Amino acid sequence: AVRPGTLITDAGSTKQAIVERAREVIHRGRFVGGHPMAGKEARGAEAAEADLFRGRPYVLTGADEQLESWIGKIGARLVKLEPAEHDRLVAVVSHLPQLLSTALASLIADCPGAARVAGPAAVDLTRLALSPYDIWRDIFATNAGEIDRVLSTAIARLETLRENLQSQPDMQVAFGRAAEAASELRKS
Repeated sequence: AVRPGTLITDAGSTKQAIVERAREVIHRGRFVGGHPMAGKEARGAEAAEADLFRGRPYVLTGADEQLESWIGKIGARLVKLEPAEHDRLVAVVSHLPQLLSTALASLIADCPGAARVAGPAAVDLTRLALSPYDIWRDIFATNAGEIDRVLSTAIARLETLRENLQSQPDMQVAFGRAAEAASELRKS
C-alpha cells in the first residue's frame, strides 16, 4: 500500500496511457509522469553512466517541487508538458529516429557488400537499431497514432527529397533548412 502523499513517478517513453492508468490505480500517493530524454541502445547496470542525465531534457507532466529539485541535482533540464503534447513530440524526436535507424540497418543488411564500405555515418545512424524490440513494443502500442502520423510525414519528406534529386535549387533549400534545424538541436 502507498502511504498518503508518497511521490510516485515513472520514466516511460509515452505518457498519456501511463498517466491515465496512474489516475485509476494511485489514490493515496501523488503521481507525476516523468521521461528523462537520455536513453541508450543498451540497458542494465553495465551500461550505466554517471552523467547520463547531464544537460538532457527531463519531461514532467505535472508539478512537484521535490521531484523538480532532484532533476536539477542530476543535471537534467526540466521540461513540463501535458501528456498528449509529450507523446506528440517524442514521436518526432525519439520514436521516429528508432524506426529510421531500424529501416536503414535493414536496408544495409539486404545490400550485399554494403557493410564492408560503411563509414561513420552508417554506424552513427544505425546505433538505435541495436535497441531490443521488447523495449519498444509497449511504446509502439501506447503511441501508435502519433507514431503513424509522424511516420507518414517522414515518408512524404523522403518523397520530396527524391523529387528534389532532379532540382538542385530545391535540394539546396532542403539541405539549408535541415542544417539550421540540426544546428539548433545542438544548442539545446
